Amino acid sequence: MSENIINTYRQDNCNITVGAKNPIKEWTIGVEVEDQARLQLVNAANLPFIYKYVVGMPDMHAGIGCTVGSVIPTVGAIVPSFVGVDIGCGVIAQKTTLKRSMLPNSLRDIRLIIEKAIPHGFETKGRDNGSWGNPPAEVNIAWTKLVGGYEDLIKKHPKCSHKNPCSQLGTLGSGNHLYEICYDENEEIWLLLHSGSRGPGNKIGQFFINLAKQDMKDYFIELSDNNLAYFPKSTDHFNDYWNAVIWAQEYALINRQLMVDLSYKALKKSNILPKFELTDDVVQCHHNYVTVEQHFGRNVYVTRKGAISAKKDELGVILASMGTPSRIVRGLGNFDSFMSASHGAGRRMSRTEAFKTFTLQDHAKAVKGVECRVDKDILDETPAAYKDIDQVMNAQSDLVESIHFLKQVVCVKG
Repeated sequence: MSENIINTYRQDNCNITVGAKNPIKEWTIGVEVEDQARLQLVNAANLPFIYKYVVGMPDMHAGIGCTVGSVIPTVGAIVPSFVGVDIGCGVIAQKTTLKRSMLPNSLRDIRLIIEKAIPHGFETKGRDNGSWGNPPAEVNIAWTKLVGGYEDLIKKHPKCSHKNPCSQLGTLGSGNHLYEICYDENEEIWLLLHSGSRGPGNKIGQFFINLAKQDMKDYFIELSDNNLAYFPKSTDHFNDYWNAVIWAQEYALINRQLMVDLSYKALKKSNILPKFELTDDVVQCHHNYVTVEQHFGRNVYVTRKGAISAKKDELGVILASMGTPSRIVRGLGNFDSFMSASHGAGRRMSRTEAFKTFTLQDHAKAVKGVECRVDKDILDETPAAYKDIDQVMNAQSDLVESIHFLKQVVCVKG
């Protein structure tokens, strides 16, 4: 794979690779991993500002410039492409007072209500690219919490501007973003949702990734991959990026909670379900973000690219696929992983490969019993395109413990 790698050996529940400037620790025992994902980790580990080592999660697979399913701790710099363009992408799971037995035999009408209540995908009738044509009052109220920070950002960097950032607040997006109704091991119903900072976050991510690449040219800094371009701490561009990424992560948090609230309101109003409430049992977590944390006695920047925080007793959500149960987990606070865990099962093949490999019949069989779309446009999200969630969980048994499984009965995909 790379002449830089000298040796890989096993220690406890992880593999350690040495030979790059900094080691790599992978929680991937018993899980298939593509060579390109490991090569991207080597490239990251060769950066001079890595703190101690980089981490590969069991769901790791190659991404754009950075391995999805990795944890990159740094001192003195941040790499914008490691956070990427789906800034603040993550999951919310909220338990309801419903029981599985309370659901109707046919769930199609429930799916249609959710699809109508939440803009999703690229093309939704009457809406612009999965956005609101006329945002409801709840969205406009939520936007007041964000508009000040956004205006400050755009004043300094007009190219970050999205044509209407409020129009995508409370919207799902496309790709692997989803909304599910699930039941747990006690037959209790949860609402589960996966989304991020949408178009505004994408514009911010693209702008600063390109700005970092230009900085490398301006300062004659050569990199093995221009996606490794970075901002040194205390520079104006670093400070601007930090403020922008924190704003986008807040947008993503509000976005997810808004969609849960809007869908709950629509379902309650429909009278298809018996009267129910949302409970205080809610788990909300980013899995594509950067933050400051203390590890091994030092404050460092931690970028989790397709990974969740798993501090001691911290709750998180690990997604599976649209046909297999996700997990609500409790962190074990493992210092060696920078107190992190995987964000999902992880892709075992690219979207292009999945489209070439699976038929519509394969997909229909894989999602039998789930009320969802079954069409050729969603074959890249079929369950077999993802790794085995049980293998992934076994590989990180010293990082998290599973406390709930969430089996979907309704799945809305963008």
